[in-house]
Amino acid sequence: MVATMGATALGAFVGRRRRHLSEDLAESFGVMQGALLGVVGLILAFGLSLALSRYEDRRAAIVDEANTIGTTYLRAQTLSEPLRTRSLRLLETYTGRAVQVSEYVPGSDDAKAAIEDEEAIQRRLWALAGEALDQEPVASAPRLYVETLNEMFDAQTTRVAALNNQVPTAVLLLQIVGGCVALAVLAAYLALMGRGIGGVLLASVLVAFLLFVTMDLDRPTRGFITIPDTVLKEELGSMQQAPAARGPDDEVVVRP
Repeated sequence: MVATMGATALGAFVGRRRRHLSEDLAESFGVMQGALLGVVGLILAFGLSLALSRYEDRRAAIVDEANTIGTTYLRAQTLSEPLRTRSLRLLETYTGRAVQVSEYVPGSDDAKAAIEDEEAIQRRLWALAGEALDQEPVASAPRLYVETLNEMFDAQTTRVAALNNQVPTAVLLLQIVGGCVALAVLAAYLALMGRGIGGVLLASVLVAFLLFVTMDLDRPTRGFITIPDTVLKEELGSMQQAPAARGPDDEVVVRP
């Protein structure tokens, strides 16, 4: 806001100071500001589209990870004891770490620590899955569980990459600088022609708001527009209930 309003005020000041040259500069300034506005409009739209696409990718990634965690948790219920209970507890802890990753700023120390915890749990889960295959090499349950467990690991990698995939800084700087230059030239042209700059001030507010939305979309865990992690929290809540399926080692109680 300060940059766009400042550029507009500077352009208006320069235009008023050169008003005596309006006959010589009006045509060239008119062509310049028209061309600049067109180019800057494309740049702003390009930056916003980049931010929107990354936002949608992050939302899709978190839903996909929640689905794979849920499927893995359900299939873990079909394992034999004691691997069943140990795996279910690790999956619950893993989901809690996934929720933390969605709340921390990407690249921060807290986010890195949560991701490291996830990776450590992944190694423990994979070791237990190997034990399950060794105990029952021909059973279907361990094989199906291992398949989904691998998909869960892939989904976590995809989501972490999506959280760290931000709009390049060069694009954001180009948007800011280009918008400021275009507003300054437009304000200078209107002041040179002796017209009011109220419309330019409104345009500067709109440009600042568009830049704000672009940058807010590109910050997935802070600001006004964040990536909702409701699906992960709901999955974590369901894990705190009793497992829906009995393990193969559970005794069946027959009531008379």
